[in-house]
Amino acid sequence: MTTTAFKEPVRQAPSGAAGRESRRTGRLRRVTLPYLLLLPALLLELLVHLVPMVIGIVMSFKELTQFYIRDWGTAPWSGLGNYKVSVDFDAPVGNALLHSFLVTVGFTLLSVALCWLIGTAAAIFMQDTFRGRGLLRALFLVPYALPVYAAVITWVFMFQHDNGLVNHVLHDQLHLTDKPAFWLLGDNSFYALLTVSVWKGWPFAFLIVMAGLQNIPKELYEAAALDGTGMWQQIRRITLPSLRPVNQVLVLVLFLWTFNDFNTPYVLFGKSAPEAADLISVHIYQASFVTWNFGTGSAMSVLLLLFLLVVTGLYLLFTSRGRRAADV
Repeated sequence: MTTTAFKEPVRQAPSGAAGRESRRTGRLRRVTLPYLLLLPALLLELLVHLVPMVIGIVMSFKELTQFYIRDWGTAPWSGLGNYKVSVDFDAPVGNALLHSFLVTVGFTLLSVALCWLIGTAAAIFMQDTFRGRGLLRALFLVPYALPVYAAVITWVFMFQHDNGLVNHVLHDQLHLTDKPAFWLLGDNSFYALLTVSVWKGWPFAFLIVMAGLQNIPKELYEAAALDGTGMWQQIRRITLPSLRPVNQVLVLVLFLWTFNDFNTPYVLFGKSAPEAADLISVHIYQASFVTWNFGTGSAMSVLLLLFLLVVTGLYLLFTSRGRRAADV
């Protein structure tokens, strides 16, 4: 007895106008699908960031003090008055803001440079395989993984004048200082803040650079070693040029994080930071929530935002030109 196999008829692709319409619909779906997937994130971004930003910009044009805190919408408009007060460097408010800005710039440049230098050096030396390398890498990441409050409050105890570990090591053990120093007061507060910032930030640079090093072919180093190239020449001619795209992003992220850092100085010094460590983030907080002048504080925040936007734009412009010149 024989059976007949029935085959499903082959469907041919639509031709003519129907085929063009079907292909056009498929392309439209492929184009719109990514935007539909990004829509929830965009709405959340508007809710979390852009809406408070717009409210802050509106507040910067109002004389918003403690007298209008219950209903800030009734505060009178001041126009550009808050901005004029903030940039009048001959007046006390503007002069204090300028000093805080200069301190923040110097602190940020030193912190970013040290974080990048230490993180890059550690990542390069961790490339060689040796016993315990994985454990050592994990230990390097501990400062970055710790909660900010727990990490900084530990440094507060270490910087204590009478029984702090820093004075015990520098004065009692190594005899590098004539007497125990006040690290959280006066000029030494700048170095204390810089130490904590670098200790907390360099593991991030280490992690990013270490990831970038994985993309450099080992054959380049082997060929350079056969040519008699030393370690420092390999770093200068192979490692650093290969890490240029990674370092460009890393430096920008470190700069923005450090310049806007509020948690570290606030936990280290409290609401009133010493003059030598008066970062602009804490200064704006004091202008807003200590003196209850939210209009002036909002104007300072807007000026800070504009400064960071200009710096970021110029940085991206120069780095993109550098990449195009290197490609040519």
